[in-house]
Amino acid sequence: MTIPLQRLPHAGTLPVPSYATGGAAGMDVCAALDQPLTIAPSQIVLVPTGFCMAVPVGFECQVRSRSGLAAKHGIFALNAPGTIDSDYRGEVKVILANFSGDPFVIEPGMRIAQLVVAQHATVQWEEVSELGGTERGSGGFGSTGTNGGTP
Repeated sequence: MTIPLQRLPHAGTLPVPSYATGGAAGMDVCAALDQPLTIAPSQIVLVPTGFCMAVPVGFECQVRSRSGLAAKHGIFALNAPGTIDSDYRGEVKVILANFSGDPFVIEPGMRIAQLVVAQHATVQWEEVSELGGTERGSGGFGSTGTNGGTP
């Protein structure tokens, strides 16, 4: 699949989103910053990537955390996975939050998130008077247990 990608002037020479390895599902995306950005503990920031894209109809581009930033530094992409819809043409920006107790510096060009392109269904709802039964029924949060499925 080919997706049109527009480089904005402030992207400079940043690489386009790309897969770090042959088996990667997510493409790394970088921060299009002209100077370092410090995220204070508990702070939320919106980081530009310098790119716009035209995701095909029937697909979405999901914005996700990078596992290394999350595990090592407590930096997460909020609203994850965030969705870039097929009709959005603005700049891709990443909502990052610092859940650690220490300030964290995002350097210009740093890999800050990953993008995953996924197909999705468009549905129509059919109202019915009742739904068919299942073994689980209406059991909600935690109803299937935590020890091998034992409640």
